[in-house]
Amino acid sequence: MPGPDDLALLVSAAQEAGEIATRHFGKGPKSWDKGSGQGPVSAADLEIDAMLRTRLRTARPGYGWLSEESARVPAADSAARGFVVDPIDGTRAFLDGQTGFSHALAVVEQGVPVAAVVYLPLKDMLYTAALGQGAHLNGVSIATSACACAAAQGAEVLVARPQLAKELWPGGVPQVARHFRPSLAWRMALVAEGQFDAMLTLRPTWHWDIAAGALLVTEAGGVVSDGTGGPLRFDTVTPQAGGVIAAGPALHAELVRRRRGV
Repeated sequence: MPGPDDLALLVSAAQEAGEIATRHFGKGPKSWDKGSGQGPVSAADLEIDAMLRTRLRTARPGYGWLSEESARVPAADSAARGFVVDPIDGTRAFLDGQTGFSHALAVVEQGVPVAAVVYLPLKDMLYTAALGQGAHLNGVSIATSACACAAAQGAEVLVARPQLAKELWPGGVPQVARHFRPSLAWRMALVAEGQFDAMLTLRPTWHWDIAAGALLVTEAGGVVSDGTGGPLRFDTVTPQAGGVIAAGPALHAELVRRRRGV
C-alpha cells in the first residue's frame, strides 16, 4: 500500500510542474536533441526535473529516484520506495505548441507502482491512482472499457501504425481502429478512463513513461503487460520494458494471443 501522504505529495508536485510548463508553453524555451534516438529536451524539462527532484526527495529522503532527465539514485534499502517520473512526457508536442503533453509521477515499491499521477495542465486533467484504492480523473472514479471486441475487430486502440506490421503479429494483425496521442502516459490514462479500448507499443519503453499509467490502468480494472504479455517490473537494472499492452481483461488476452501466435 502507498504511504498515507504519497499520493497527495505526487499531486501537489505535479501541479507545480504544470505551473512551470504553462509558464514556458508557447514561449520557445531553449531545446536540443539528446541524440541516440532519444528525442528533444528543453529548458522546461530540466527546470521541472530539478523542482521535482528537490521537492520529492526532500519530502522522502529515503526514497530512490528515477527520471528521464537526471541521474538515478537507489533507494535507501531494498524494501524502500522510489520515485519514477517523467518531467514532461510528450516534449516534442509541448515544443510544437500542442496541449497533449503530461507530467507522469509514480511511487514504486519493490518493482510495483503504489501511487501514481498523470497530469495534463493545459487540459485540466488530473489522473490519480493508489494501490487498492481505484483510479480517478479529477476526483471521479474511472474504469476501463468493457469492449468485447471479438477477435479485437473494431477495437479503438491507441497505437502507431508501424506497431501493426504483419511480422510483429504471428497470430494475425488485429483489425483495430487506430488512434494516436503524443504522450505515452496520457495514452495509458485514456485507456484507464475507458475513452479507448487499448493502447500498445511493441518498442522498448522507458519506465518513466509507463509506471504511472500502469497503475492507473490496473486500478481501473484493466490489465497491463509488456509487449508479449509478460509482467511489468519497475526495479530492473535497465529501466526499460519490452513494449506495453494495456486493455480490459478480455481484449488484453486477445491481443497477447495474437502477439504470441497461439
